Amino acid sequence: MSEGLYARLEQRTPIPLAAELRCAAGELAALVGPSGSGKSTVLRCIAGLNRPRAGEVRCGGSLWFDGAVDLPPQQRRCGLVFQSYALFPHLSALGNVALAAGHLPRGERERRGRELLELVNLSGLEARQPAQLSGGQQQRVALARALARDPQVLLLDEPFAAVDRVTRRKLQRELALLRERVRIPIVLVTHDLDEARMLADSMTILHHGHTLQHGAPAEIMARPASAEVARLLDLGNLYEAVVLDHRAESNRTLMDWGGIALEAVHAPAFGIGERLSWVIAPEYVILHRRDRPSRGERENPVAGVVRDCVILGETTSVVIEVDGRSETTLAMNIPTHHARRNRLGPGEAVTVSLLAEGIHVMRAGGVARERTG
Repeated sequence: MSEGLYARLEQRTPIPLAAELRCAAGELAALVGPSGSGKSTVLRCIAGLNRPRAGEVRCGGSLWFDGAVDLPPQQRRCGLVFQSYALFPHLSALGNVALAAGHLPRGERERRGRELLELVNLSGLEARQPAQLSGGQQQRVALARALARDPQVLLLDEPFAAVDRVTRRKLQRELALLRERVRIPIVLVTHDLDEARMLADSMTILHHGHTLQHGAPAEIMARPASAEVARLLDLGNLYEAVVLDHRAESNRTLMDWGGIALEAVHAPAFGIGERLSWVIAPEYVILHRRDRPSRGERENPVAGVVRDCVILGETTSVVIEVDGRSETTLAMNIPTHHARRNRLGPGEAVTVSLLAEGIHVMRAGGVARERTG
């Protein structure tokens, strides 16, 4: 990753850090975690605004920090965009961008500013001051200003949090297009998991300053490294079970989930009798149809009673109490026309299958809801 970004940051105080982040040139990495997890601190350490106790920061083939080397912010060529825009109110949009191009000869700064404002779709608004621009337009100016430094990395600290939903979608689309043109590492701090899934090539989960998992968003959502990661990602179907047997010939591991025997994909790393955590995405919970057999109907059948059935456009969200027990629920999403065809509603008895390929097992620990036998 000689042309990309690599950061390893370590310290115990004042904010604990044991974080690692990498992003190749032309890729977008999402940094995700709850408030106070250290996401903004990581960005500030990369930019040189904070100095960690130890670690390493490399970008574009250059060493920026390793304890002995500590380049000041002005030498790190970072483009940093904040949620609050931080534009100079007395300068025009063009003036804000041109000011950041101070490394260029004076005669080229305005030309570069106009190019960048065109890049972020603000041509014709060069003379307007920030107060005359909408929130989305101000954020575009802030992005153009960050790019005016010809950065080797672009750091975005929740840049879309202060705009409305429609504007947010437009800015997300523009960022997706922009990354194809600037071809530098882009790090996006966000609380929005949908945003991370939609925009990012990779996602880093941060909690209390520690990197818990790094990988492709779809892989992390389907295969969280731990129950803690699953909980941070708000994966609702999270439980515990005990390993009963391994059946290598059928590629299955048998588990006891509070009296219900379940088959998962073979997981020989877990010992027989060991307690583990497991999670299943809603799309792997399959409703048994009343009019004809369903896919996987014989696979891990579980009976229950519908607690909630909420129509969300073309999809209906269904919550089932397993065996009618209020303390144990399963969530699933099905097409609304299937819900209507099966006359689903609160109090209806249903049977579902938990597809073994969708059951992901992890080391036990920290499960918020678990089935009791």
